[in-house]
Amino acid sequence: MPPVRCLVVYCHPVPESFGAALRDTAVAALSDRGWEIRLVDLYAEGFDPVLSAEERRQMDRAPTDPKLAPHIENLKWAQAILFVYPTWWYGLPAMLKGWLDRVWATDVAFKLPADGGRIVSLVPHIGHVGVVTTCGAPWWWSVMIGQPGRKTILRGLRALCAGRCRTFYLAHYDMDRSTAESRAAYLEKVKRRLATF
Repeated sequence: MPPVRCLVVYCHPVPESFGAALRDTAVAALSDRGWEIRLVDLYAEGFDPVLSAEERRQMDRAPTDPKLAPHIENLKWAQAILFVYPTWWYGLPAMLKGWLDRVWATDVAFKLPADGGRIVSLVPHIGHVGVVTTCGAPWWWSVMIGQPGRKTILRGLRALCAGRCRTFYLAHYDMDRSTAESRAAYLEKVKRRLATF
């Protein structure tokens, strides 16, 4: 059986952040399982998250910016996607939200029928979606706010994926008061969860 093709989308501006440790732990855990990994580091590559006026005017068709071509190809290639990012203001970093805006586009991730019917998925080959994140707030406050970042990926994005797409969401809550011990425990939790992703 061929290895699962997994796209790891990493988003953090600080190279020495705890997020980088999460990224490295995730990539190692998936590689140990024999999965084929493609890593996209949005900040390191200088991804432009800004949707231009011209792009917005042409959202009824696939993007034509050649800089998006490798990202679109990655989306067509992937059977699984793992997002590794910090939760800021209860949601996705602007860089990651811009990646969704520009890459998960019409005629890439979905089709909009001319008659106004139901959206047609173009990514039913994606059968696994996971999130590894950190949150400054405690878990109970994140839940009270409604966890918009979690909903964007595990509801909105997942709705376009395979009908039986498996998902998971791991968060180190209360990150602003984390300790070396809590961070080490979270890294171990990530390893264990990815062993069954």
